[in-house]
Amino acid sequence: MLSPKNKLQWFALVVRSQHEKIVSSALQDKGYEEFLPLYSIRRRWSDRMKQLMLPLFPGYVFCRFDLNYRLPILVTPGVLQVVGAGKVPLPVDESEFASLRSIVNSGLQAEPWPYLKVGQQVRIERGSLEGVEGILTSVRKPFRLVVSVTLLQRSVAVEVDQDWVSPIEQPMRLVAAHR
Repeated sequence: MLSPKNKLQWFALVVRSQHEKIVSSALQDKGYEEFLPLYSIRRRWSDRMKQLMLPLFPGYVFCRFDLNYRLPILVTPGVLQVVGAGKVPLPVDESEFASLRSIVNSGLQAEPWPYLKVGQQVRIERGSLEGVEGILTSVRKPFRLVVSVTLLQRSVAVEVDQDWVSPIEQPMRLVAAHR
C-alpha cells in the first residue's frame, strides 16, 4: 500500500505523432494506469465513409505514476517526455482530470476544442455530467461546455442542454479608482 508521500498522480506524456494508442497499450502492458480519451468521427474516403476513433488530445497520453519512479515510463517506445515546466514534470490538475474523465465516461459526443482563456465558468446541474465545471460557449444550440486541461493548453467540448447549466459566481473584484 502506498503512503500519502508516494501518492500516484496523473501526468500528461508527450508522445510521437500518431502513436497515442501504441503508447497507451504499452503502458497498460507494463502495469501502469493510463488514460487515452478518444472521440468518434466520420471521415470520407473517395469510395466510402469510415468511423474512426481519434485521440481528444493528439500527441498526448495520460498516465498515473510516482514521479520518483518515472524511468520505465520515459523508456516506453513512443514516449518523448512528461509535460512540465522546463525539465520539471507537473501533474495534471485533479479536478480538470476528473471532469475530463466524466465527459469521456458520459457517452455524450465530445470533440477537440480550441483552448479558451476567456469565457463564462459554468457548472452542470443535471444530467450525466452533473457537477462538471467548465467554460460555456454559445457557438450553436445546444450549448457547448468546454473543459480545459490547463497544463496542456488543450480543451474538449461536449454538447449539453441549456437547462442543465448554471453559472458559477465569480468573486467580486475590488477596483481602485485613480483620481
